[in-house]
Amino acid sequence: MTPHLTLTTEPALRPSPEQLDRFARLGYLILPGFLPTDLVSRLRGEADRWVDTGLRARSIASCLDPDVNGVPPVMELELPAHGELIGHEPLLHLLSALMGPDFVFHHLHSDRQRPDVPGKPWHHDYEQRPQTDRAHAMIHALHYLDGLDAGTSSLVVLPGSHLEVAEKDARAGLGTAELPGEVVIDHLPPGSTVVLHSALFHARRALPGGQRGKDRYFVDASYCQVGPAWLPVKPYWRHLLRRAQELGLDHGTWPELFDARHFAEYVHPA
Repeated sequence: MTPHLTLTTEPALRPSPEQLDRFARLGYLILPGFLPTDLVSRLRGEADRWVDTGLRARSIASCLDPDVNGVPPVMELELPAHGELIGHEPLLHLLSALMGPDFVFHHLHSDRQRPDVPGKPWHHDYEQRPQTDRAHAMIHALHYLDGLDAGTSSLVVLPGSHLEVAEKDARAGLGTAELPGEVVIDHLPPGSTVVLHSALFHARRALPGGQRGKDRYFVDASYCQVGPAWLPVKPYWRHLLRRAQELGLDHGTWPELFDARHFAEYVHPA
């Protein structure tokens, strides 16, 4: 059975002991319709701007060649709704329940994926080089603004695989092939969130037979349990954290959320 969280109108979303246990064992939770409708609408509009004006392309260029392109003119967290999403209180309270009260923001990615976007092979996103342990949690919150349905590519997860110590691409050679024990997540209402342990193997599986569906609005944000010096994925990570502090995205109640002391130096991928 796919684990779901029951929606609540309380400011703090607190999973039950059973849900905490399932997350520890399986590595993911599904939150149908988790985000408020108004926030989803504003995020969607910002995602359109992010893609259509070339800001996303500039952000990617800054990561690919930081010496030439420098800091992008706008970062995702400087878009008001995206900044609000990072510090969305129900999400932060949930993360606190899953990995303890002290955690740091790692990064945010936003996209409006084309209907014909290809699949993304099996991988995980736990930032550790080399991969040596799972002593501290890293969590990705995958936000599907329009939900998932028969017109979009699906999310596929491999429950329990976050307990393995493996390189990110250990299963990449399998492409997006069906694996024993996998769970396909392909029907979610708008504003739904899937919370993954970042070491959980997952894939984006394209529509079968070259079918053409619709745009897939997707935002992912990741957070790390305080402890080790985490590897940043954006070369301008110090600027990113400083802007988040300037914008007050921690609401003054999450003191570790944008603290640069929790990171190692950036190393450009080979």
